[in-house]
Amino acid sequence: MKKVFDNDFKRAFLATVPVFAGYMVLGMGFGVILQSKGYGILWAFAMSAYIYAGSMQYLAIDLMSAGASVAATALTTLMVNARHLFYGISMVDKYKNMGKRKPYAIFALTDETYSLVCSEENVRGIENREKFYFLVSLFNQCYWVAGCVLGSIIGSLVKFNTEGIDFALTALFVTVFIEQWCSTKNHTSAVVGVAVSLACLLIFGPDNFLVPAMIGITLALTFLRRKLEGRENG
Repeated sequence: MKKVFDNDFKRAFLATVPVFAGYMVLGMGFGVILQSKGYGILWAFAMSAYIYAGSMQYLAIDLMSAGASVAATALTTLMVNARHLFYGISMVDKYKNMGKRKPYAIFALTDETYSLVCSEENVRGIENREKFYFLVSLFNQCYWVAGCVLGSIIGSLVKFNTEGIDFALTALFVTVFIEQWCSTKNHTSAVVGVAVSLACLLIFGPDNFLVPAMIGITLALTFLRRKLEGRENG
């Protein structure tokens, strides 16, 4: 059993190494910006441990600085993280046997974690996939918390211009997309996602395209589901 656990532990760690690099840089950027707004290390730790949403945490800095109301903050959070509703639906079968670890796995389902646990290449040969899902989720959050706290410490010791640091979030999303593209032969899902997102961006504008894009992608992939499954099985 110990050998199996060690192997699962090693597989999960190796699978999350690319996320480690991205989360440390992105987390440090968040910590630095948060510190520059007057919020210290405890804020960085609490937000990364309990909110654990990169895009929302960056946005939360501006909301807090501007004194936004609870209602406005809640609505903004729902809009920014609406994509997780669709992630969750697709993970019902994968997470159904996780037992006591299921609530944490649901909470820790970030874009990058979703990308890793959905990759057949990562779970190939693993007997206890639920343990692998849990370890991947745990490793990724540890990286994120460490990056945010480290960035806050750096921000308290070194003063510099923070303009443009938040672009690291966009860079990470692009990196995840490229990694997924290179690791799969069937790119239909990716092409559909990009096409629908661009169409919604043109129709609804940059401030309102996210939710329509998520709905459109879900409908398109649902319609193409049998065709995609046929290609994977073939």
